[in-house]
Amino acid sequence: MNIDNTLINLVYVVAAVLFIVGLKFLGSPATARKGNLISAVGMLIAVVVTLGNQQILSFELIAVGVVVGALVGAVVSRKVAMTSMPEMVALFNGFGGLASLFVGWAALSVALVKAMSIGVAVDNFSLVTIFLSILIGGLTFTGSLLAYGKLSEKISGRAFVYSGQRIVNSGILIAVLVCAALFFQDSANDNWLYLAVGLSLVLGVMFVLPIGGADMPVVISLLNSFSGLAAAAAGFAIGNILLIVAGSLVGASGIILTSIMCKAMNRSLPNVLFSGFGTVKVSTGPVIEQGEVKPMSAEDAYYVLEAAASVVIIPGYGMAVAQAQHAVKELQGMLEKNGAEVVYAIHPVAGRMPGHMNVLLAEADVPYDLLLEMDQVNPRMDSFDVAIVIGANDVVNPAAREVESSPIYGMPVINADQARTVFVLKRSMATGFAGIDNPLFFKENTRMLFGDAKATLGSLVKSFD
Repeated sequence: MNIDNTLINLVYVVAAVLFIVGLKFLGSPATARKGNLISAVGMLIAVVVTLGNQQILSFELIAVGVVVGALVGAVVSRKVAMTSMPEMVALFNGFGGLASLFVGWAALSVALVKAMSIGVAVDNFSLVTIFLSILIGGLTFTGSLLAYGKLSEKISGRAFVYSGQRIVNSGILIAVLVCAALFFQDSANDNWLYLAVGLSLVLGVMFVLPIGGADMPVVISLLNSFSGLAAAAAGFAIGNILLIVAGSLVGASGIILTSIMCKAMNRSLPNVLFSGFGTVKVSTGPVIEQGEVKPMSAEDAYYVLEAAASVVIIPGYGMAVAQAQHAVKELQGMLEKNGAEVVYAIHPVAGRMPGHMNVLLAEADVPYDLLLEMDQVNPRMDSFDVAIVIGANDVVNPAAREVESSPIYGMPVINADQARTVFVLKRSMATGFAGIDNPLFFKENTRMLFGDAKATLGSLVKSFD
């Protein structure tokens, strides 16, 4: 089946518009589901038209691929918990990069056959785009697999830093560029391409190794951007306009999100990628007298909450680990029934991926309008009777404001310590991903509720019954 080029381009324009509209809707939690559906429809239209025009595969094979993919997706969607979404997103990024690598490789084979048939060399633009799709795709694949391993705790989430690491990484990158130059001179010699592919896979691993758990939200968004750039390069390689547009949108949105994440931590992207932040650091600054922690039982905390007129809940990764989002929603309902105002304060880098807390709370049917950004809640923090910190650590650490020698000094944080009373739900006094102590735990207005967050919240809910 051959489809008129004008019709194809018209359909591609429609699909591109659907992508842009869908991306716009994804910017708000209230419309995110609709945005996802609109983008999916756009991609379905694009895939059907492209396959129908190119006649690359038989429809039987296409049907088999669709069925297998749908089955895998259905199984994964039912088995993977919402708390495991970060590592799932990492895998999606990785397989997107792998797909771009294969597309680039296939495009090279087609280009070489065509060039040999007419007795000319493959043009440099095609070679560059093919090589970029392979390089970025390979880097994204292995880097995302390593990120998946760290996020799922199959390997240590700590930053792995060694002497001369930047030199080694720079050497690998230079070797890749040398392979590219030699490949451009003799594109018929596959050895340089094989070597470049291998080096790109190694580079992906070396890229993520020095990044610790605290910086994983940045890594996720950056790898997402890389997968889009690889797709755009693949689009140039095969001459598909829509793939260029879609890849560029993903790449640009990923870069913007990465910039937002870095700003939220008051750090530059090079600092995130090369500092090895996430290793435990020994402060060389003055020792600050912390004081003593003041534990409190859930029963005693109930009496404070029962009298509270306003409560702010600040979730962190500990809430995800305890799978306590539904218990949080129950407590919210009890507090509101008791006449209290309840809102949520969401830090941009709370959790393991951008929007992690938003996703978990949405699963528990928490209204979107109750999810306030850091800049919205900080100016009125001193008006809240109680701030409940659930598994958050670094994002509520007042050392970011008060201790110039702290590794996180200057990082914008939620000013939980300014509430009249602070309840901190933690399993222990262990430090967060940054590996530093939190003075909030020793403040006069702070009470520690030790134990599993879900169980503690359940006890609070029962107290209201």
